[in-house]
Amino acid sequence: MEECCVDEKCALTAILQSVSMQEAALAQILNGEAEKLKKVVCMTNCIEELLEIDESVQQTINAIAQLECCIKEKAIYAMESLQELRHKQCCHK
Repeated sequence: MEECCVDEKCALTAILQSVSMQEAALAQILNGEAEKLKKVVCMTNCIEELLEIDESVQQTINAIAQLECCIKEKAIYAMESLQELRHKQCCHK
């Protein structure tokens, strides 16, 4: 079996960069939803339209919450994998 050398600092940096890029993208989506709500509230007096937009925004927020859970799981998995690699490298010395 081939040994793999992992630079832990580089691996952790890559994980954190990936998570932060995903978080930034989700923040932009949330900001867009907030802007959409502001525009609709200013432009309409129709309760049905407001309720439709509210439902749309709520669906987006629910989807983002699910993505947040996935991001957390990926980060945890990556950290656990990195710990396993560290343990294997220590045992083979």
